[in-house]
Amino acid sequence: MSRNYSQFPDDENGDILWNMQQEGDNLDIPREIDFSIIFPTEQAAIQFAVELLRSDQKVSFSPYEEHEELPWQVQAHPVMVPTHENISGYEHELATGAQKYGGRNDGWGCFAQE
Repeated sequence: MSRNYSQFPDDENGDILWNMQQEGDNLDIPREIDFSIIFPTEQAAIQFAVELLRSDQKVSFSPYEEHEELPWQVQAHPVMVPTHENISGYEHELATGAQKYGGRNDGWGCFAQE
């Protein structure tokens, strides 16, 4: 099957989604997707997590040992259909909100659906 670049653009998210589909994941099924955002301080991460909670988002919070300068992580867990538009749009929203707290996106992941 050849890659449809309008559905799977030539960028990191497009590559991930294309690989997911090639491995048999049914990308039409909504699922919880875990978006990671990392922060320089515990207080900054908590402030951002509270902001997400006030927007009725499911979140988790933890130390993040893999990045010395940004050692705190918030994960947002929305349920959505994993399309390029949905994933990239949500990442953009998170990046915009996290920026004022010194945070940045650090990837996303989800379980395959068949």
